[in-house]
Amino acid sequence: MSVTTPRGFRAAGVAAGLKASGGADVAVVVNDGPDAGVAGVFTTNRVKAAPVRWSQQVVQGGVVRAVVLNSGGANACTGPGGFQDTHATAEHTAATLTSVSPRLILGAGEVAVCSTGLIGERLPMPKLLPGVRSAIKKLSRDGGPAAAEAIMTTDTRPKTTVARGSGWTVGGMAKGAGMLAPGMATMLCVLTTDAVAGPATLDEALRAATRVTFDRVDSDGCMSTNDTVLLLASGASGIEPTPTELAAAVTAACHDLAQQLVADAEGATKQVAIDVVGAADEDDAVEVGRTVARNNLVKTALFGNDPNWGRILAAVGTTAAAFEPDEVDVAVNGVWVCRGGAAAEDRSKVDLTGRDVTIRIDLHAGTSAATIWTNDLSHAYVHENSAYST
Repeated sequence: MSVTTPRGFRAAGVAAGLKASGGADVAVVVNDGPDAGVAGVFTTNRVKAAPVRWSQQVVQGGVVRAVVLNSGGANACTGPGGFQDTHATAEHTAATLTSVSPRLILGAGEVAVCSTGLIGERLPMPKLLPGVRSAIKKLSRDGGPAAAEAIMTTDTRPKTTVARGSGWTVGGMAKGAGMLAPGMATMLCVLTTDAVAGPATLDEALRAATRVTFDRVDSDGCMSTNDTVLLLASGASGIEPTPTELAAAVTAACHDLAQQLVADAEGATKQVAIDVVGAADEDDAVEVGRTVARNNLVKTALFGNDPNWGRILAAVGTTAAAFEPDEVDVAVNGVWVCRGGAAAEDRSKVDLTGRDVTIRIDLHAGTSAATIWTNDLSHAYVHENSAYST
């Protein structure tokens, strides 16, 4: 259940001293081939971290043989020096891999870099670079779980997945527990596959998958500066699935990881699915679902086990979606508390004592639908984020 489940990949995770806790904080994933195709999607935040800007350039080349990731520092808003740190990390990774594994002769332009942690501080390179070397020396086919642990920040548990095709596999790992709002995707994520697929096919599959999974996660309405999702293909299975088959497996892996992200969101006591149906088009459905997901009054009501459907309807009314207010229906955990824009079943029938919550909104304006996944807003979320940098 990791990035090393597909054939052709090795990984490792080590503690380099970037985290004050002393926990694992540097991970390396290597594609041993024979192929080295790659696709990537990145944050649309205009303030992009240095590793995002570097990896965007690398992915354009269509070949990635290694990914180096660190927690304990985002390397965002660090100026030209921060970008040079990213470049130096890629160069160091390439040189070390080449010296340790002579059959892997690669340059910095084939190394993607990902960072996560506090924004605004330079990375301690005297710790990071030896950590990279240590991780490379520990690379193994069993190293996926350690790599997944090393990229955690406020996550309470590592997040890994596997989706199987016919003779080929997709594996993945992700981190993310806060700043989970879409701008393509919402965290650091590395996906691997031993299928035979070129960069164009990988890009098509990845974008189709993120559109309906990571792009539909909206935990707290805050977009990160470091969001990166990479899909690497080794071709080691020798099997070339159809684009449809590949996209289905990548989507399944992304969906599983997305659900794990929501389940582990900072301070969350509820895992909420907002199903919007009867929309004029998909964009309307997404807008309505996202608006409700980001509404603090709705989120706090869910934390308090209060099925306050009026807050939901009020949030829907702030969107530009096509609907008539007196035709909207709302159900909470299967109880239709609102019909035709007015009170319906007794809200006391709604059971919110469990962790899973489903809000269904029928706009009665068309046939399109979408689901947005979110969580509640708790005391613990406020506490965790009130002194994050201190």
